Amino acid sequence: MRAKDAVGRYGEKVATEYLVAAGWQVLDRNWRGPDGELDIVARDADALVVVEVKTRRGSAFGHPAEAVTPRKLARLRRLTAQWLAAHDVRPPTIRIDVVAVVVPPSGAARVEHLVGVV
Repeated sequence: MRAKDAVGRYGEKVATEYLVAAGWQVLDRNWRGPDGELDIVARDADALVVVEVKTRRGSAFGHPAEAVTPRKLARLRRLTAQWLAAHDVRPPTIRIDVVAVVVPPSGAARVEHLVGVV
């Protein structure tokens, strides 16, 4: 596995643990649809939340959330519709969140949760 892929997988693990600790129910991880992959699909109270996880080893290339562009958000919306159709789910509320994970050279990863990214 490439180092970049390993960092990404680690970030998804950290994000999942963060969400579960917050009381969320994780419904799916790394779900693949025709347009790509959803990192995490979870339930927060009465909302279905698609969570895009962005992980970086530092800030040399900017904040991890900066990688979630309007084009990426459009793809996430399409994938969310595909996930809903595949699972026949009709939640009252749907939103897209971003969990940014920064993995420093030493110490614990830093997690920032951006709610309702549009």
